[in-house]
Amino acid sequence: MAKVQRSSTVNQKISRTIIYIVCISLAVLSILLFWIMFVNATRSTPEIQSGLSLIPSTHMMSNLRVLLDKSFDPWKGFLNSFIISSSATICTVYFSSLTAYGLVAYNWKLRQPFFTFILCVMMIPSQASAIGFYQFMYKLHWTNNFLPLILPAIAAPAVVFFMRQYLLATLSMEIVEAARVDGSGEFSTFNRIILPLMMPAVATQAIFAFVANWNNLFMPLILLTQKDKYTMPIMVSLLRGDIYKTEFGSIYMGLALTALPLFVVYFLLSRYIIAGVALGGVKE
Repeated sequence: MAKVQRSSTVNQKISRTIIYIVCISLAVLSILLFWIMFVNATRSTPEIQSGLSLIPSTHMMSNLRVLLDKSFDPWKGFLNSFIISSSATICTVYFSSLTAYGLVAYNWKLRQPFFTFILCVMMIPSQASAIGFYQFMYKLHWTNNFLPLILPAIAAPAVVFFMRQYLLATLSMEIVEAARVDGSGEFSTFNRIILPLMMPAVATQAIFAFVANWNNLFMPLILLTQKDKYTMPIMVSLLRGDIYKTEFGSIYMGLALTALPLFVVYFLLSRYIIAGVALGGVKE
């Protein structure tokens, strides 16, 4: 019996060691790619063309000056991207959470068909409706406007699906009934009670939504034609044109500036995810 227990303990240690090695390897690989990008932002074009290096160089300010000397303003693009991404993220997580709450907390006749319809919409790629969407925005005179890039974020089927599954596992209807007995309105109950309970799921989807909207190039490239409305992904893509195709240092500098807000958003919201995991670990 003791040999069996000893053998089981050894197997568990081996399995745990293998898991640690795999996780550490994936973490190092993920960090390495970003490190190479930031290192290349400090190197000149000849240095980048000469080969790979993990040691920063001394050309960061010169690359930044080259980037600022282009025919567009990167800081303006940074601001435009932030306005679009933050607004679209807020719309996505709030209205998706509200929709998911309506699907879970209320028992209405067409609830299941409505959820099935949401799943069907989730299967349609956004590129399939791009032409019709552009024609519709053109008729509304909403081209070169941020609204077509923000308002459609209200309808996010994948986020609704995630929020619904989270509520099914965590929401106790006794809390909702107690709030109703105390005279709380439906929107007040959702905003003051349900939404804080959903904060781990909201933080998770907020990270994904912000990253997706920040890196979005397809729709802004179609809708935005004025230079003062360009987002950072559009500006970085223009750096690869015929005129500036040899300025690899400025390209990597633009990519580095584009990636920095994503790190900030992740570190700001990750504590809510960790708190939610810890809360779920002690939940009865």
